[in-house]
Amino acid sequence: MTPLIDVLLVLLIIFMIISNEPPRGLESLVPQPPPPDAPVTRPEDDRTVVIQIAADGSLKINDEPTDAVRMGPRLEEIFKTRAERVVFVKGDPSLEYRSVAAAIDIAKGAGIDKVGLMTPAVEEGK
Repeated sequence: MTPLIDVLLVLLIIFMIISNEPPRGLESLVPQPPPPDAPVTRPEDDRTVVIQIAADGSLKINDEPTDAVRMGPRLEEIFKTRAERVVFVKGDPSLEYRSVAAAIDIAKGAGIDKVGLMTPAVEEGK
C-alpha cells in the first residue's frame, strides 16, 4: 500500500507543476479616448492605422479600400519606416469572429507587433 501512495503523491506533484502554465491567447489593445483638454490633432498628423471590416466583408485601411490579398503588402509598406507597429481592427457588430481573426492573422503576418480591437463603446469615448 505504501508504494501506491508514493506513486500517487508523485503524480499529484507532476500535475500541479504542469497545470501552472499561463493561458495563451491573442494579445490585444483597446484604444483609449483622448483626455478632454487634449489639443485636436490634424488627420495628417494622426499615425493611427485602423483596419475596418464592413458587414459585407469588405476591408479598408484608414478609409482606403483594399482586399485580403493586398492588405498584407499594404501594411508592410505603411509600417516599413515606423518603429511602433500597432494597428487597430474595427469590425462590424454583425460579423462573425472568423472575419476579424483573419484580418488579425494577416496583420501579424505583415509584422505587426500589437493588434488593438475597437468597439462602439471605445469610439464613443465611454
